[in-house]
Amino acid sequence: MSQVAEIQYYHHGRFRVAGGVLPDAITAYQTFGDPKNPVIVFPTCYGGKLDSQSYMVGEDKVLDPRKYYVVTFALFSNGESSSPSNTPAPYNGPYFPTITYEDNVRAQHAVLTQKLAVKKVFCVIGFSMGAQQAYYWSVMYPDFLERYIPICGSARTSPHNQCFLEGPKAALSASKDFQDGHYKSVPQHGIRAFGRVYSAWAYSQAWFAKKGYLFNGKYTSLNDFLREEWEGGFLEGWDANDLLVLLKTWQMGDVSLIRDGGYFTDCLGAIKARGLIMPCKTDLYFTPEDSQNEMQFLRNAKLVIIDSEWGHMAGAGLNAHDDESVQAEVKKFLEEP
Repeated sequence: MSQVAEIQYYHHGRFRVAGGVLPDAITAYQTFGDPKNPVIVFPTCYGGKLDSQSYMVGEDKVLDPRKYYVVTFALFSNGESSSPSNTPAPYNGPYFPTITYEDNVRAQHAVLTQKLAVKKVFCVIGFSMGAQQAYYWSVMYPDFLERYIPICGSARTSPHNQCFLEGPKAALSASKDFQDGHYKSVPQHGIRAFGRVYSAWAYSQAWFAKKGYLFNGKYTSLNDFLREEWEGGFLEGWDANDLLVLLKTWQMGDVSLIRDGGYFTDCLGAIKARGLIMPCKTDLYFTPEDSQNEMQFLRNAKLVIIDSEWGHMAGAGLNAHDDESVQAEVKKFLEEP
């Protein structure tokens, strides 16, 4: 069964970020299990709140709180940690500073060491933007982390991935109700357009051809699916400025900017932690080719390609077959001596 834990909030005080400073930066997180057990860090993805992590955390899940001390972290700008939508002036809304993955991981490390008294992390696991954070952890804290598992993610956001993100970004920011981020009510036109532009990238062409969007009768048409899953999904829990700041974090992803002066191959080759790299065969933006390229330089990693037509969403716990397959590989990796 899935676990339920109270959301906790760590106040960093004045916290430097890539775009300036947050006077009172806040990281939202949850903990599951006994702190004496091996520590697993599980950060959120794009479009993910802390409750979205439940598909992997529970007594019947691979991240079993009886075996591990699981800490889930909310990304800055997800609406739970410090975000444009919850930060007071002068850094509210469109005035919120640019945030990088490095900023997020530094903040997570501070919570672990200063609040939770963690001395070592057994594994960082993540999906999508969570996967990219796993790579950052392996580069930024090589002696603090033992293993990492990026699921449907890459160590650097490719030019094609960056270009894909320009589509939904433009649909939202150019909408008539976005008002350059100074909207007074939910920019319905912009967020709905954002969801529709994004939607086609999340699954494979084969998935659409087989009408996967009907979800076994849940929806009667493609438009129903788009209206509820993609318009409704972002309208229900997401602020427009939050979406754009988080998207910029994703676009800027590149672990080689942390060290090695941008030499990507040197940066990957220096990673000490043991890795399980899990792209999906049909992912349209974190492609398996990106992972295969990275494997040429990773010295201590194993590549397992998810054989699925669900595209990027194969790693999100949305269908039982892929979820069981992914969790079985993760379980095997975590239990290796």
